[in-house]
Amino acid sequence: MDPSPSPDSRPIYRVPYGQSTLEFRLPGTMHATVAVSRPGAPIPDVKQAIREALDGPVGTPPLRELAKSARTVCIVFTDSTRSCPDHLMVPAMLDELASAGIKDEDITLLCAVGMHRPSTEVEKVAKLGAEVVRRYRVIDNEPQNPTVLVDLGKTTGGVPILLHRAAVEADLLIATGVVEPHQYAGYSGGSKTLAVGAAGEALIAFTHGPAFVDHPGTRLGRIDGNPFREAVMEVGRKAGLDFIVNVVQDDEKRVLRVAAGDPVFAHRQLVSFAKSVYEVPIPSQVDIAIGGVGSPKDVNLYQASRAPSYLFFAPTPVVRPGGYFIIPARCDEGAGQGVGEQRFLAAMRNAPTIHSILEDARKNGYPPGQQRAFVMAKVLEGAKVVIVGSRFPDLVADCKMIPAETMEEALAHAAGELGLACEVLIVPHALLTLPVVQA
Repeated sequence: MDPSPSPDSRPIYRVPYGQSTLEFRLPGTMHATVAVSRPGAPIPDVKQAIREALDGPVGTPPLRELAKSARTVCIVFTDSTRSCPDHLMVPAMLDELASAGIKDEDITLLCAVGMHRPSTEVEKVAKLGAEVVRRYRVIDNEPQNPTVLVDLGKTTGGVPILLHRAAVEADLLIATGVVEPHQYAGYSGGSKTLAVGAAGEALIAFTHGPAFVDHPGTRLGRIDGNPFREAVMEVGRKAGLDFIVNVVQDDEKRVLRVAAGDPVFAHRQLVSFAKSVYEVPIPSQVDIAIGGVGSPKDVNLYQASRAPSYLFFAPTPVVRPGGYFIIPARCDEGAGQGVGEQRFLAAMRNAPTIHSILEDARKNGYPPGQQRAFVMAKVLEGAKVVIVGSRFPDLVADCKMIPAETMEEALAHAAGELGLACEVLIVPHALLTLPVVQA
């Protein structure tokens, strides 16, 4: 992102904010570095690229060939918090299944909400298209409903494998996904859509527990030696995940690459490409990091708080100890409406101190969703987080973060503690761009 000139000669910077952008200038005493993902050529015809990926999958026969021996099929697709073009991928897969003779009534589309709230009818239509929602059985994961969960034992690392019955009992199991930096998995996509999005509460609790989150291998951008990634891959194997269709997108959500096929090999191929796009060197740590989120992730504080934690859990934290993260986020749904989001809110609000959140979690563990409180406590232990432009500033304060109405107010607050001569890193798309400190 190149800053635009302004009449007073200070550059104007822009970061996403809801469906729009937020503009701001830095004080003249501050020096800015802007980190953006490397540019790539968007695919001109995404539908055609998906068809080609289905025709030439990585490590498996084409989907239509796999479907010939199946009677029932389940497609696990991402929920509304993931900007994934399921509306293009799922219809293409449905065409393949129809060509193999699979009937509409034998196909289940399972929304991978994990511990988030159930998806609305409007969200299902936005994700899949009205015709798909009308024709097929479309359901949400129910992580707390034992009647729809199947117990597949445990992984070699002791993770309890509880998954939605519709996925486990299907003859052919497929998942969509978007490959981008992920705080726990290193990169999202692959088996994760199934292994977390269609999982029971016990599985999510274990993989998001203190032992996993505290592990030094659980880092953004890291695949090998990452216990979380290893767990979701094993869950995928034991559940019989047969086929994935994943994409890599740029900062503007334009598709750069599509791959389909084996959940491990196709995912690895996309991760290799994604690293060349998302991982960007920066010279050193900074005093202040400004991270953009935008829709759909800034719909609530639970999701928006990923921006400071992503920047903190980069291979090296981008902010020096005692520094500031400034995150513009509307948070129209407050902390979030799902079970996990409400657990996050309760843990942040009710704990007397940041340290008590960490101590209690390490001693007693926590239920799914509350891991975001543990993660944010680790961030807040070493830095301050300012949320700009939230509709619920009191809630932000309750969660031990600092509300600010404007960027000017947020920057003045940081400068009051750090001084005016601050080094600032601006990451317009903080959930995609992964700054890698070189010094």
